[in-house]
Amino acid sequence: MPVHDSRLVRSEAVAEGTMAFRFERPHGFAHQAGQNIMLTLVDPPETDAKGPSRTFTIASAPHESTLMIATRMRDSAFKRVLKSAAPGLRVKIDGPDGFMTMPGKADRPLAFLAGGIGITPFLSMARDAAARKLAHRITLFYSNRRPEDAAFLDELQRLERDDPNLRLIATMTEPEKSAHAWSGETGFIRRELLERHLPDLREPVYYLAGPPAMTMAMQSMLGECGVAEADVLFEEFYGY
Repeated sequence: MPVHDSRLVRSEAVAEGTMAFRFERPHGFAHQAGQNIMLTLVDPPETDAKGPSRTFTIASAPHESTLMIATRMRDSAFKRVLKSAAPGLRVKIDGPDGFMTMPGKADRPLAFLAGGIGITPFLSMARDAAARKLAHRITLFYSNRRPEDAAFLDELQRLERDDPNLRLIATMTEPEKSAHAWSGETGFIRRELLERHLPDLREPVYYLAGPPAMTMAMQSMLGECGVAEADVLFEEFYGY
């Protein structure tokens, strides 16, 4: 894969403890919604044993003029540098890579199961589907502890209103700890939740993205529901 030079354009908070970073789109760079990149800081002021590179899913859609990533802001050298960086920060982008992309045909419904910052590939896909007016039928299950932790929730709700093929099922596991009222689904993504919103659990192709423990639990649950392994694609997000 080619390695591209790029620079930070801007950054912003998108949820409590979560930030998004937009980078210049390198000339000739093309990706599919759902793919990822390796991002390397150039001459960072500090580093640690894990080095200056990390893998991120591209949260922006292929038609956008910049490349956006989003991440939980844990206390690592990489993220400290990224959080404090001014526009113009030099980076190298290696990619794109990854197979968790939209199918070419819209003959089967898609069920996206996202936990926390695992929403990023599905945000890219939802933006792409809306922009291209794709016929794919998508049900997006999005789990967080509280509304404050749910990155891009407002945008996803807008996309659902504008795209008749997108259904958003947001659920909160600890809504009682929120400063905001929550009237939607509660609890983790479980079989009962899927059965309330999917007519046939074995009909969709499933995409999973979230913490490793969550993706493992979802794989086991779907297997118990009779979903074929070939119908489950997943990506794990580690809290580095």
